[in-house]
Amino acid sequence: MRSVIIAFLLLFASIAVAAERPPNIVLIMADDFGYECVGANGSTSYQTPRLDALAASGMRFTQCYAMPLCTPSRVQLMTGRYNFRNYVRFGEFDFRERTFAHFLKEAGYKTAIAGKWQLAGGLDGPHKAGFDEYCLWQIFAADKGSRYAGPKIHQNGKLLTGLEKRYGPDLFFEFLQDFVTRHRDQPFLVYWPMVLTHNPFEPTPDSKPGAKPANPSNFPDMVRYMDKNVGKLVDHLEKLKLRENTLIFFTGDNGTAQKIRSKLGDRVVLGGKGKTTTSGTHVPLIANWPGKIAAGKVSNDLVDFTDMLPTLLDVGGKQPPKDHLLDGRSFLHQLRGETGNPREWIFCHYEPRHGQNNTKERFAQDQRWKLYQDGRLFDLRDDEDEKKPVPKESTRPGAPEARQRLQAVLDRYEREKPF
Repeated sequence: MRSVIIAFLLLFASIAVAAERPPNIVLIMADDFGYECVGANGSTSYQTPRLDALAASGMRFTQCYAMPLCTPSRVQLMTGRYNFRNYVRFGEFDFRERTFAHFLKEAGYKTAIAGKWQLAGGLDGPHKAGFDEYCLWQIFAADKGSRYAGPKIHQNGKLLTGLEKRYGPDLFFEFLQDFVTRHRDQPFLVYWPMVLTHNPFEPTPDSKPGAKPANPSNFPDMVRYMDKNVGKLVDHLEKLKLRENTLIFFTGDNGTAQKIRSKLGDRVVLGGKGKTTTSGTHVPLIANWPGKIAAGKVSNDLVDFTDMLPTLLDVGGKQPPKDHLLDGRSFLHQLRGETGNPREWIFCHYEPRHGQNNTKERFAQDQRWKLYQDGRLFDLRDDEDEKKPVPKESTRPGAPEARQRLQAVLDRYEREKPF
C-alpha cells in the first residue's frame, strides 16, 4: 500500500511540474519573404503546404509589418524598440541592448539561434546577444562565404569544416534538431532566422537536374525547400512529444526581392524589398500552439516587429524591468482568442545606413491609411503601391481624420527624438 501511495505522489508531482513548465518557443523568420508568398495568404505562385497546415491549425495574421530591410528588422524584432532608439548601421548590433533571448534566459530558458546572423560582434556576438548556442552564417561580413552550397558556418565559436558537399539550410536544421533533443526536458527558445529565400537564387537539393544557377526561376524551389525545413522541425517536435507545449511563430524579415514577381490570387505583386511600400514591409505571421490557439483563426489586428519581444516574454512568464522602455505591445491575448489590446497604428523609422543607401523615412499607418513625415498620405485600400498621394485639401471620406490621427503619432516620436 505504501508503494502505491509513493507512486501516486510521484505521478502527481510530475504532473504538477509539467503543468508549471513554461512553453517552448520557436520563432522562425524566412529571409526576403513577403506576405504574398504563403499559400494560406492567397498565394497562387508557390507551394507552402507545411506553413498552410500551421495556419489551418493555428492563427494567421493579415496585418503584420516588418522593416523594409534585413538588419533593421532584426534589431527591431530582437529588442522590441523602434530603430531610432538603438540602430547602429547595416550589419551591426548595439550589444548594450537587451534582447528577447536575454530576458527568456533569466526566466529559465535555454536559448539557441541558427541561420543568418549579420549583426557583427565576432565569434562571441551571438552569446553577447543572449544565445547559449549558435550555428550561423555571416558571423564575419568581410568574409561571409556561401550560405547555400559549400557554406561557411560558425558554430559555438568554431568554423565548421568539411562542408564542401553540404547545403547550408540542412545544417541549420540539424543543429536545431540536436538542440531541442538535448534540451527537451527544460523550456527552450529557438530563433531560426533562415538563410532561405534570399538571393543568390540557387537550385536546392530538391531542384530538378539542369536548373540554372543564380536565376530567379529557382525561387519557387527555394520557397518549397524552406517550407519543407519548417515541416521537418515541426515533425521532430512531434516525435519528441513536445508539440503540445511549443508555440511556433513564422514570419519574414522584409518584402520579397525586387526581381521576384508573385501572384496573390489574380493580382501580380512585385517584390518590394528595400522600399517602404506595402510590398516592402508586409510580411506573413503564423502562430501555432496546440490547445492554446484555436484552429483556423484569422486576425486582422495590426502587428509590427516591436510587438514580438513583449509577446514572447508574456508567453514565457517574464516581465522586463519597469524602467526598460519598449515600443511594442504583447498580442498574447489575441492568440488565446481574447480581445487583448490591439494596435490602432504602427510606426516606422527607416534609416538603413547601408552603403550608399542613406534613405530616411518615417511613416505611421493603420489598416487603411498611411502618412509619411513629409505629409504624403495614401489610401492603401486602393493604392497599395503608393502612386497617388491624397491631397492635403482632399475631403475624401476618412482622409482628414486619418491625417490628423496619424500626424499625432508622428509628432509623438518627433518629440522623443528629432528626425
